[in-house]
Amino acid sequence: MEEAVLELHRLSDVPHPANLPAQLDDPARQRALRFTNRADRDGFVAGRIALRRFAAALLEVDPKLLTPDYHCPQCGPGQDHGGPGFMLDGGPAPLLLSASRASGWVLLAGVVHPADGLRLGVDLEAISGVVFEGFDDVALSNNEKDFLASAPEQDQASRRARLWARKEAWLKMTGEGLRRNPAELDVLSLPGLRDVAEWELPDGLVAAVALG
Repeated sequence: MEEAVLELHRLSDVPHPANLPAQLDDPARQRALRFTNRADRDGFVAGRIALRRFAAALLEVDPKLLTPDYHCPQCGPGQDHGGPGFMLDGGPAPLLLSASRASGWVLLAGVVHPADGLRLGVDLEAISGVVFEGFDDVALSNNEKDFLASAPEQDQASRRARLWARKEAWLKMTGEGLRRNPAELDVLSLPGLRDVAEWELPDGLVAAVALG
């Protein structure tokens, strides 16, 4: 069974120049320029640079040899969003990737030389981001609501965030995204879907990985 390699980086620790770096392809540069908040733009740029360096390390190549190649299930290739990938030596790099940013951190996942048809999704969530009225009704299945209600009150916020991270990771893996109603997706026991261990994450964050 293949396993995804995970890396977590604080975005502020990812070195990058103040001006938009040359490592970004044109779609990513244009997206970065649309950010009106400097911190948001810097976080986006740092996340892209961290992903490229992560991919290069997995492949044991110079990052300069990798050209970003994003694919959106709806829009096709050549986008600034969708499933991340890279071109290497004129063809797709033999690498399966996923990335997620939250609260100043980026979580990266990768599989080198993945089997045909293998898919990957990762999601990083701030627990505080899913604590608001009405969330459960639009995001959770009835089974998941029962699971949440069975937990001690002090554990419910983190469990809620973990359920949401699982949904996001799974929907990234399938490519459906939020075009699928998340309340109709039960993630309590799906094959290939797991939580990232708490000790691997900063306080206040949870994460999940889907591989299959």
